Amino acid sequence: MTNYLVAMEAAWLVRDVEAIDDAIGVAVSEAGKRLNRKDMDYVEVEVGGTPCPACGETFDSAFIAADTALVGLLLEMKVFNADGEQHAQRIAKSEIGGALRDVPLKVIETFEMQDEEDRDR
Repeated sequence: MTNYLVAMEAAWLVRDVEAIDDAIGVAVSEAGKRLNRKDMDYVEVEVGGTPCPACGETFDSAFIAADTALVGLLLEMKVFNADGEQHAQRIAKSEIGGALRDVPLKVIETFEMQDEEDRDR
């Protein structure tokens, strides 16, 4: 059995917003509230990054049109005692997907945690 850190991307819709910073704040706050209601405060939530196609510099994953924003969130969860990488991904997607119903999720990276010290990361 191995421990993993699973990183996922979520697409969060925010309505009636005019500024990118407000949209990001609302998306992170709403996702955190829904996870906390399910006692999942161990899931890290932050705004995702999107590389600029021209220069390669990373910027916040948020776009506003018609006072509606699409915010890309990065969700990270540690999965302990999984049978393998795919098993850890299924566990994380099931746990987070259950709390964030109707939110599109995609696993973007999975890291094997090396030892017990990684639990404190």
